[in-house]
Amino acid sequence: MTRMETDAVSRVKRPPRRKPARAGDLDGCPMHDLRRKLSAAGLRPTRQRLRLGWLLFGSGDRHVTAERLYDEALAARAPISLATVYNTLNQFSSAGLLREIAVDGAKTYFDTNLADHQHFLTEEAHLLVDLPRQLIDFSQLPELPEGMEIARVDVVVRLRRKPS
Repeated sequence: MTRMETDAVSRVKRPPRRKPARAGDLDGCPMHDLRRKLSAAGLRPTRQRLRLGWLLFGSGDRHVTAERLYDEALAARAPISLATVYNTLNQFSSAGLLREIAVDGAKTYFDTNLADHQHFLTEEAHLLVDLPRQLIDFSQLPELPEGMEIARVDVVVRLRRKPS
């Protein structure tokens, strides 16, 4: 390289160096928050968990079945098997990130809302809808067996259309 070329290269304006990101710098980034949520729950933030977590937690509180989440993953072009969806939902539930709601022993819903609340279930559409806790009176719970405590009370109010 000639001296003229060297001088021309040295005069090229370089972009300023970026400082490495600190932990607080990424607060508010949805993907970083999801990674932190998984790590705090003791789960490694794998690609599959991040993709499914994004679908689950990215749009507010919701109720999903494994099949519905699998369909959403396919629509989002996330190459995930139905078995992986089931495993991930069960792992999220065990880690306390989801609330599992079994209906009729055959259908399981997963709820992203962990607050105390109950549910309406429409029989025709199999749609689960939150019911605020204060709408049901829990003052008359039965006496508990010795050495036991209530972990959670689940009430599913089943709805159907009145016959015409």
